[in-house]
Amino acid sequence: MDSGLMWSELEALPHVPKNFIWPKEYLVDAQDELQAPVVDLEGFLKGDYEATQCAVKLINGACLNYGFFQVINHGVDPCLIREACDQMDTFFKLPVQRKLSVHKKPGSMWGYSGAHADRFSSKLPWKETFSFPYHDNTLEPVVTNYFKSTLGEDFEQAGVTFEKYCRAMKQLGVKLTELLAISLGVNGLHYKELFEEGWSIMRCNYYPRCQEPNLALGTGPHCDPTSITILYQDQVGGLHVFADNEWKMVRPRLDAFVVNIGDTFMALSNGRYKSCLHRAVVNKYKERRSLAFFLCPKEDKVVRAPENIVLVDGTKQYPDFTWSELLQFTQKYYRADQATLPNFTKWLLSSKTPNFTLTNK
Repeated sequence: MDSGLMWSELEALPHVPKNFIWPKEYLVDAQDELQAPVVDLEGFLKGDYEATQCAVKLINGACLNYGFFQVINHGVDPCLIREACDQMDTFFKLPVQRKLSVHKKPGSMWGYSGAHADRFSSKLPWKETFSFPYHDNTLEPVVTNYFKSTLGEDFEQAGVTFEKYCRAMKQLGVKLTELLAISLGVNGLHYKELFEEGWSIMRCNYYPRCQEPNLALGTGPHCDPTSITILYQDQVGGLHVFADNEWKMVRPRLDAFVVNIGDTFMALSNGRYKSCLHRAVVNKYKERRSLAFFLCPKEDKVVRAPENIVLVDGTKQYPDFTWSELLQFTQKYYRADQATLPNFTKWLLSSKTPNFTLTNK
């Protein structure tokens, strides 16, 4: 199956093609709902001490256990969210050849991908993605320029919308690092410098209808290698988290973002906060869409846990590394799963051997 997957044809097939079928152990259904806290950010954003402490307590409890929570009253304009969703729909409804004109090039993280078939040959995810970069340490409108240069002038407005959306996500993400820092008992601004000048990743996800949803997955089980993920999911549902030794559903909320800890922040917390295994399932009757913003550190900044946390814990759980090293590992050597961080640590400590390979691809 090449990367120019004709999803209109795949949706109509009575059977899932072999390279989209996942082993049975990956497909155990979720029966219960994840009782992740819904954190009201309104008081925190207004500087209210009591409300901040309440938010911190909820976030600490969630992150110690499974690293997922939802946030409401987050300050992001609902109209902007709807407009971003509309622009995402416009892109995914384009003819396949137009989407392929911005196909993700080998070695690049940016562009369109159909089931990541350019990287993998089996256990393909039943989805299309469109990824692009964002950073706010320049006067140039990075996202707007990306849309115009890759898709043309008729997508300038889409670029403007996503520029605003990414800016809002970055601001929210930095605020969340403040809450996470406080919840870990360190200064609220401790992590701020790490993320201020970093390039973040914006990804639009489209999960087509699937005739045999019990055989395929929209996204396979994995932990995010990034720091913090801020996800807006539509009302179809399909996000599952592995908690308490079973898969659990994350109920969508129109007014909320799902936030989860990634491997990089797990290292920044010295392993206290969990980067939890999660997946996306597919639906026989409805397509599903989501917007995922991955907050990343500046590539050359050193990722290390605060000294006072290490002193209290008594052991430093992870070696120092840069985000660029972890990014290289996941793009060139390893398909992200539940063991990305420990395997990255082994790779890093093995003198960063250029020809190092692992078998999970």
